[in-house]
Amino acid sequence: MKTLMVSTLSAAQKTSVIALWNKEYPIQLHYQTEEEFDKYLDQLTDISHYLISTDQGEIKGWANTFNRDNEKWFAIIIGSSLQGKGYGHKLLSEIKKMNRELNGWVVDHNDYQKLDGSPYQSPLLFYTKNDFKVLPSKRIESTVSAVKIHWTKDQA
Repeated sequence: MKTLMVSTLSAAQKTSVIALWNKEYPIQLHYQTEEEFDKYLDQLTDISHYLISTDQGEIKGWANTFNRDNEKWFAIIIGSSLQGKGYGHKLLSEIKKMNRELNGWVVDHNDYQKLDGSPYQSPLLFYTKNDFKVLPSKRIESTVSAVKIHWTKDQA
């Protein structure tokens, strides 16, 4: 497995990221088309993409960082076959090296399902193990219900 940082996804990378997103995230966050995913990406500023891929180029993990409301935000997806094997920690560590702070929204319950009908497991414990603070008073109740998490270089 190798990690790569890019400022723009190639067409093939984007197709793979959408497939990974749709497979691993709750069905409520599913993208029907590439155009819908492009709308998501187009609203982000100062974006960087981080990819975990096999030697054959198959994308098994993706993260991005971006600016929103004068804060640095991120999203991350690790394929089920790599979860629990240290790849998420490795990818998050790479992102932390490049940033002084990170913010994210995290589903903090197991009430959702993935596209294949399997349960979506909240990754909240993963983030707390990786030095993120949970901000329980800051929630988003939209397509999904999630809590804000925050990390700064100084608190680690």
